Formats: sequence, C-alpha cells, structure tokens
Amino acid sequence: MKLRELAHSRTGDKGNTLNVSVICYDGRDYGHLLQHVTPERVKAHLGDVVRGEVIRYELPLIGAMNFVLKEALGGGVTRSLAIDAHGKSVSSALMNLEVPAKD
Repeated sequence: MKLRELAHSRTGDKGNTLNVSVICYDGRDYGHLLQHVTPERVKAHLGDVVRGEVIRYELPLIGAMNFVLKEALGGGVTRSLAIDAHGKSVSSALMNLEVPAKD
C-alpha cells in the first residue's frame, strides 16, 4: 500500500535543507509507520533528490515524524535552478513510498 493511505505530509525549507513531515491519519498506525518509514528508506525512495543525511525526529504524542533532508534543494531556493526550488513536491513524492499493509 502507499504511505498516502495511512498519512499525509507537509514540507518546509531552510537553505539547502528540507523538512518533510509524515502525519498519521490514525494514531494507531504510528508504530507501524515507525517500523517502515525509516531514514534509510526515505533517502532511497527519494533517490538523487537528497544528497546528504536524512534524520528522523519522532513525535509520538501527535502521531507524526519529521524528516530533515540535508542537501536536498540544489543549494537552496536562491541558488537552485529547479522548478520546485522550495521542495514542496517532495512531500507528495514521499507519499508514494510503499509500506506493508497492517496485519
């Protein structure tokens, strides 16, 4: 199943760093997503978009995770030639990540 079936996302940028949240629709899915939406999988899924480290911050009280993607904006908004220099489409791309269905 696609991650978008269990969660939604928002993004924000600062320089060449992008923050991407993963927010569960239902808090009961949080543990399942912690197992399957890891920094390694996020980086692999986004491919060449993320050239640096991926750090995950866990927010269990609100059923969310925040991923900090370093070197993800082609140098930053004022330096990038990308059509989406702010990286807003990255959240949509992440929602295509395949996760196993819950038992």
